[in-house]
Amino acid sequence: MCGIVGAVSTRNIIPVLLEGLKRLEYRGYDSCGVAVLNGGLQRARSVARVSELESQIAQSGLEGSTGISHTRWATHGAPVTFNAHPHFSPDQSGVNRIALVHNGIIENYEEIRTELKALGYVFESQTDTEVVAHLVNHLYDGDLFGTVQRSVKRLTGAYAIAVFCKDEPHRVVGARFGCPLIVGIGTNENFLASDAMALSGSTDQILYLEEGDVVDLQRNAVRITDKNDQPVERVIHTVSAYAGDIDLGPYRHYMQKEIFEQPRAITDTLEGVQGFVPELFGTSAGAVFKDIDAIQILACGTSLYSGMTARYWLESLTGLPTQVEIASEYRYRTPAVNPNALIVVISQSGETADTLAALKYAKELGHRHSLAICNVGTSAMVRETELSYLTRAGTEIGVASTKAFTTQLTALFLLTLTLAKMRGRLSDEQEHAHLKNLRHLPTAIQSVLALEPQIIAWADAFARKENALFLGRGMHYPIALEGALKLKEISYIHAEAYPAGELKHGPLALVTEEMPVVTVAPNDSLIEKLKSNMQEVRARGGQLYVFADADSHISSSEGLHVIRLPEHYGLLSPILHVIPLQLLAYHTALARGTDVDKPRNLAKSVTVE
Repeated sequence: MCGIVGAVSTRNIIPVLLEGLKRLEYRGYDSCGVAVLNGGLQRARSVARVSELESQIAQSGLEGSTGISHTRWATHGAPVTFNAHPHFSPDQSGVNRIALVHNGIIENYEEIRTELKALGYVFESQTDTEVVAHLVNHLYDGDLFGTVQRSVKRLTGAYAIAVFCKDEPHRVVGARFGCPLIVGIGTNENFLASDAMALSGSTDQILYLEEGDVVDLQRNAVRITDKNDQPVERVIHTVSAYAGDIDLGPYRHYMQKEIFEQPRAITDTLEGVQGFVPELFGTSAGAVFKDIDAIQILACGTSLYSGMTARYWLESLTGLPTQVEIASEYRYRTPAVNPNALIVVISQSGETADTLAALKYAKELGHRHSLAICNVGTSAMVRETELSYLTRAGTEIGVASTKAFTTQLTALFLLTLTLAKMRGRLSDEQEHAHLKNLRHLPTAIQSVLALEPQIIAWADAFARKENALFLGRGMHYPIALEGALKLKEISYIHAEAYPAGELKHGPLALVTEEMPVVTVAPNDSLIEKLKSNMQEVRARGGQLYVFADADSHISSSEGLHVIRLPEHYGLLSPILHVIPLQLLAYHTALARGTDVDKPRNLAKSVTVE
């Protein structure tokens, strides 16, 4: 993984390929490359940014009307030039014949590699991708489309592939299984990409390949076969451009921009919501919600923490038993199955491999109803669930998720109140009060964002630390988890989060005056318990950094630093309290000089296991 752009055209497509890679930089990557057909196969590769690749291409004069490009996030093999995509495979005369890029992981690559080495193929990289290039070359019979159809049947794992051949100069073939791949339709040209945003400015006519599809791309024709090699047609969608979202504007980083976009993102997510009705989630939602007696949430990373927060809402307001599981663990165990439980999957991209696999597994186990909370309406997750709610956060480019998280929480709160109302647990008066609070939420967030100068002062102190603890209780414990995740993701400070009541069961051993302890302290029913936990830290010399509500009666003193949020926001308090944690992580990373938007070793869209 991580990003693919391909094209076959009558014009030089180098600018299209490079612009597409730039639009995919938000996913995170450690190398990049382009290959084109111009008489023979030519390529340029780099372990720097796309801008460096662009300079390299300008100096070499590389151009061609058929080509593929890639940004790589290393899985097999180090991030060095010889592992960067595209990979070539030569014919028997030693002339490069096949060029290929690949997202995903080929699980049986060692077996195929051994076979191909025995046949005389020489491997120049440490990647599983080069195995696929040589396999296609080995099976090539003059028809690249048919060859790819046969080749992918040998592969075990997940893949999105784009490949072209020097013997068929106006053709690019793609295939997908477990990783996203789309087709863009143009005039006298057609495109492949792993993300529709990569093709913004080239075409807005997009079709989405399904699992097992193989596509034959030519200048004036697109042919698709399904997993059984039968011809199929996929619906063409008109997808709006994302130019406004990818413009950095006055901000230093996309993460900063996206933190400050949260009032607008939540406003957009709530657009059209006049009450808590099942139709918000799909036309069949009313019947589905009447049929369920439990909820099972599946997600990864930040999305997991939104689900963990929602569990408190769902159980307390709806009375429905709610389980939250890490998708990558759920898919490999044998859970007790309640077919009447609603499966809720949460993902920013809607293409998260582990969550999609967990959804598929849940269906295989007998779960009948599913709902996606997602930011991309055309994603695989939305297409594969019965119901959905789109968060409308806009494009999120920073690897560390911010506005996707708060809009997920907003959508999950809407789900909670809708189910509560259907189950007779929400009065008209309560519904009115919750609607009022939701509509005021963007304004409340603006007030929290105004605390940024105070948080910057804390960040200067945090930047000199290498470890931190985060504490929370109740529905704010997942918010502490999210705060710790943000800090470790972008500042590289080791951070852990605990329910504050667990301090005495182990983590307290870590507390010294060198250990900052960040505490989420809303003025709720657990505040007095939390104050006792904070005293445990102070008694061991720990430095407390507390985000408190205005009326929580916690005051700054030696070893106790307090920033007050403007107001307590009841059940929606987690959404407000995560904002200062995002800002703390951002400004700490800024002070440490890390790459905020593209932290090391991480990718935005995790499409491999």
